[in-house]
Amino acid sequence: VIAAGGIADGRGMAAAFALGAEGIQMGTRFIATVESEVHPNFKKKILKASIRDTVVTGAKLGHPVRVLKTPFARKIRELEVSDPMEAEEKLVGSLRRAVQDGDIDSGSFMAGQSAGLISDIKTVKEVMEDIMKEFFETLKELSKYLEG
Repeated sequence: VIAAGGIADGRGMAAAFALGAEGIQMGTRFIATVESEVHPNFKKKILKASIRDTVVTGAKLGHPVRVLKTPFARKIRELEVSDPMEAEEKLVGSLRRAVQDGDIDSGSFMAGQSAGLISDIKTVKEVMEDIMKEFFETLKELSKYLEG
């Protein structure tokens, strides 16, 4: 079992393993890295997000994705109910507009709730080192509950 969703740090990794996962997958955390080639506006939106700043769009259209809350995301959610065809039309190219163009007004900024746990742009190496350090610190802290 590979755990995915909501994991952005070593504590989340430890929790996933405690629940029986054999591995984890992180997506959003790696958007906000130096090496990520997404538009700087996308990275800034992640840094500003709280854990409550995402919504699911596309659910009524058959392809649900979690995105950062924006006026565009709100409009898509409304159109899913009132005019699904128009929603589909507006969604075409919306990920590209976010990732490549940084278009705040008509881009779909796909990211998970873990965006609220991300507060800085680091290198992938730093992210991995921090995650592993926090993972082992968390395991050490939890081990005190196993001592009899």
